[in-house]
Formats: sequence, structure tokens, C-alpha cells
Amino acid sequence: MTSTDQDRPPTSVLLPTARWTDACEEVAAQLGAGDELLVICDTDDDSVADRRGTTPEGVRVVLAGEPEGCSGKANAIAAGMETAAHDRLVWTDDDFAHPSDWLATLSDDYERRGPTTEIPVFVGRDPLARLFEPAYAIGGTVAVAVGGIVWGGAVVFERDDLERPESASDAAANAADPEAALLADLRRTVSDDGTLTEYLDVTAADRTRTVPCGGSVRGSVERFVRFFRIVRFHDPPAAAFDVAFAVAFAALCLFAPVLGVALVTAVSAGVYAGFGIRRATFLLAGPSVLVSPLFLAYALARRTFVWGGRRYRWRSLFDVEVLSA
Repeated sequence: MTSTDQDRPPTSVLLPTARWTDACEEVAAQLGAGDELLVICDTDDDSVADRRGTTPEGVRVVLAGEPEGCSGKANAIAAGMETAAHDRLVWTDDDFAHPSDWLATLSDDYERRGPTTEIPVFVGRDPLARLFEPAYAIGGTVAVAVGGIVWGGAVVFERDDLERPESASDAAANAADPEAALLADLRRTVSDDGTLTEYLDVTAADRTRTVPCGGSVRGSVERFVRFFRIVRFHDPPAAAFDVAFAVAFAALCLFAPVLGVALVTAVSAGVYAGFGIRRATFLLAGPSVLVSPLFLAYALARRTFVWGGRRYRWRSLFDVEVLSA
């Protein structure tokens, strides 16, 4: 059972997007009295900017401006945080379905356990993305469920929940409070949820959200590079473990193929079953493990990657150069 609008404090929902999507309609329909939905884009050139003045009640379109030294997503979230009217905040994305009780359920989660994130299940829309599904289930779904990691697609918290981390940038260290420090870091990095994880002690909800990903092989390669760099810069030990794990299991599958493929497939099947993922792609765990070292080496060698129509050179956690698309 979810709470009524009167039971919960007003909430600001931040949704970065360049166009008006089904997610905008879905979330707008769930707003209660006093709630607001901030649809955040870059500039007037984004099609969603044409919606200003014609949005449903409680919805505002916010122009974040072009990012300088950070990703467009991180820049949009920072602008949304500054614009948001309320202390209770929800971050979300435009690439998955938001059922009619989504916002109320997140609010109930907060009342029970404080800052809460839902758990993503990434479903591929192209051959390469489908091949990566077992890896994303372990490195994404499981990591969010048990690792205290924020998924920026669905997270609820309040401003007072933020705590300044030891890893804060120099700009953040000079900020007046944890929220100002978070905004300073967002404007110097790429990953919005990776950065929020540094500032927020979060608990995973007991449910998943299916997130379609990919759509083209090239896009899936760029996504793989970005995901690995997020882990590399935000959690270097985890990145080292990922590389060692991939190499070890690839070697096992090469030199003892029956045992190796059976083992990784069983692990993948267990993860799928545990999270209710009803897809046959767990059978791709063996091939996925075999090619993972090659893609990890490629990700380490790449100097730039493309995300959302922009090319980035991400040298270290707080050293980002925005290049031409």
C-alpha cells in the first residue's frame, strides 16, 4: 500500500531529457499537491524546450546550459538541484517505464528506510548489448542491490541526507555545505549517480526496473567504455577486481571449456533467478566472459567516448574535457 499525497512532504523530481518522452507524461501524472517535475535540457535547441508554457500542472522545463568540464547529464542534474523547490528529491531517467504508483512507492520507501534506490536490469536492444546482459546483471544489478551504489534512474533522498566525502574535489572542499559540494563535483565529472554515491548512504529497494539499453553496436561499445570508466574512477579496487575476474574466467573457459562455461552460466542463471529476470540471455554468459577481456582492454585504451551526442575525454575523476560531437 502506498501513501496518499497528503501523507508525504512535497517532492521535486529531476528528469534530464532533450525531448518530451513517455516518462515525462508518466511522472507528471503522478504528481501530488505541491510536487514538481523539473524536465531539464541543455538549451533552446532541445525539442523539449518548446514545451515551456504548455506543460501539465506542476511541470517546469529547466535550461541547464552547455556543460563545461562535465557531462551534459551531470550538468543537468546540478541545474535541477539548484532550481528544485523542495527538500525531498527524486532523480530519474527518461529511458524506462514509470508505473502509476512509482513516485508514491519511492516516497513510502523513504519513510521506511531513508534514502532509497531502485535496482536496474539492463535489457539489450542490439546483439552486443544482449551479449553484455549477463555482465550488466552482475556488475550493475547485483552491485546496486548489495553495494550501496546509487542508480540515478530512481533514487529518493532529502538534502539533509547528503554528507561530504573524503574524495570530494578541491572545489567541493571549499563549498559551504554538502549539497554545494555535490554540485561542485557534478560540474567537474561525468557520472551523476557515481558522484551521488559518494555523498549518500543509500539502501536498495526490493524491486527492479527494466531499462532498455543499446540500439546499435557502436552505441553499446560507447556505453561499455563509459560504464567501465565510471567504475575505474569512482571505485578503482572494484575496477581491478572486474579485470581480474574477467581474465580468470576467460582463461577457465578457454582451457577447461566445459567446466568454465557451465560455471559462469550457472552463476548467471542464479543471478537472473534471484532478481526475477526472465530472459534467456543468461545462456550468453560463457561467450560474454570470453570476449570481456578484449572489451576491457579496449576501454582502457580508449581516450574518449561518446554519450548523448557529445564526445568526452575523461582523464581522471575531476578532469573532464567536452569535445565536439
